[in-house]
Amino acid sequence: MGKPAVAIELSEVERRELVSLARAQKTGQAMARRARIVLAAATGLENKAICTEVGADANTVGKWRRRFAEHRLDGLLDEPRPGTPRQIGDDEIAETIRLTLETTPPGATHWSLRSMAKAVGYAPSTIHRIWRAFGLQPHRSETFKLSNDPLFVEKVRDIVGLYMAPPERALVLCVDEKSQIQALDRTQPLLPMRPGQIERRTHDYTRHGTTSLFAALDIATGAVIGRCYPKHRSSEFRKFLDQIEANVPSNLDVHLVMDNYATHKTKPIRDWLAKRPRWHVHFTPTGASWINQVERFFALVTEKQIRRGVHRSTQQLESDIRAFIDAHNADPKPFRWTKSADNILAAIQRFCQRSSQIVETTESGH
Repeated sequence: MGKPAVAIELSEVERRELVSLARAQKTGQAMARRARIVLAAATGLENKAICTEVGADANTVGKWRRRFAEHRLDGLLDEPRPGTPRQIGDDEIAETIRLTLETTPPGATHWSLRSMAKAVGYAPSTIHRIWRAFGLQPHRSETFKLSNDPLFVEKVRDIVGLYMAPPERALVLCVDEKSQIQALDRTQPLLPMRPGQIERRTHDYTRHGTTSLFAALDIATGAVIGRCYPKHRSSEFRKFLDQIEANVPSNLDVHLVMDNYATHKTKPIRDWLAKRPRWHVHFTPTGASWINQVERFFALVTEKQIRRGVHRSTQQLESDIRAFIDAHNADPKPFRWTKSADNILAAIQRFCQRSSQIVETTESGH
């Protein structure tokens, strides 16, 4: 007779953990099978029966049964495997990271894999692994703009308050204009998409004039009132306000969210608004167009109609823009505003603090 298999007794905590490992979808198949081996052993099954149940050979079942008996749950983990020792130490890695963050290569604004590899004497693949491990991407850059409006906090709270809790019996409309939209025609025919090949177009084009799109977005429904004009002066903006008034119920207050563009503040516009007490204006902070939701609609127009469109006249361009607005209004969906004013202001405060610390560190280094 062979040596009897070691008995397995599980605590309630161990049983729950093993059941979780055996059932979890993200658990590796090897770990899940080890858990099933131990669970089967805990029921009193012999190794031969466990082999049949989990589809493993006798050596595998015996190994993980013994490992669990000796080391419990830790025994199911893989042991470190022998391999080539790491040739780059922690100090060398730290120095590579320091060079990436604090220096630039001669004659360039940022490091590349090859320039950094040449500077430190490692292979580009090694630099790639180090940068990926520490989330470094020297080739990428983003832009930002901080508003210098002295009433920034008050305006953010006012406008975000409209988004999060709109007034009763009132419309909140985000208004702006997308000016100087160019009617562009490619100099050569478009090569359409086909299997295995994306759509292709020439990079050069012919201009056929410009138009300006005035739009008002209803934040509650997502519907848009829009109209194109050849120019974007105060007179055109007043005509657009007349169009808005003709399209909104007369028994509702109207709250306009718009930026500080000079066209919106001329005397004719102020006089027009003064004669209509149900209209209320909320100006966005200077340099903070992101808070105006109609900018998101302009991004959709650009992405889905203007950028890849071919227009041989401004009339054709305006016709396509109107068709886009009509299709949008046939099934409008509002944009969800999820950030409260407190969250926005706290995020900006953290960004400013980090920026100040970076500036102070840079200046002290010099």
